[in-house]
Amino acid sequence: MTGIIKKILCGATGIFSVLMVSWMLAGNALAQQSIQPMPGLPAAKDFRLKNLDGEFVSLSDFKGRVVMINFWATWCPPCRKEMPSMQRAWEVYQKNNVMMLAVHIGGDVDEIWSFVSEFNLDFPVLIDADSKVSNAWPILGIPTSFIIDKQGRIAYRAIGGREWDSPELLDQVLSLTKP
Repeated sequence: MTGIIKKILCGATGIFSVLMVSWMLAGNALAQQSIQPMPGLPAAKDFRLKNLDGEFVSLSDFKGRVVMINFWATWCPPCRKEMPSMQRAWEVYQKNNVMMLAVHIGGDVDEIWSFVSEFNLDFPVLIDADSKVSNAWPILGIPTSFIIDKQGRIAYRAIGGREWDSPELLDQVLSLTKP
């Protein structure tokens, strides 16, 4: 009897998983322009990674500022798609004292440089070569972005690509800069 129950539970779990993925894909268009509040506003885990120039950058370097952190990879199609809008958002963020950090998961520096050049990106790109940082954050897939408030808490998370320069997202992020 126990074996039958296990099979039923496994089957139900599999069906639930398929339904959840289908639901997520169906709602993808709406999700593309939204960022979800993080329950409990957990503290953002500090990290120290090298940028493309080999210099170390820490999240704590930006204490007291709103920070967008985007975890991505060069081989990821949704990451590639959202990068131009991230560059446009960066141009707005800089004027409003918001920092953006793009954390590449994996570490082929030449490939990352090529990608950055192809898309004319000038926001900071950090390299998580061994994936230790990305494994310490609540990432469910890539790209995943987090918006850190001025108190160092994860205020929002976005799983999947976005048009980061949309007025809705810019307003939501910039609202965190207000006193």
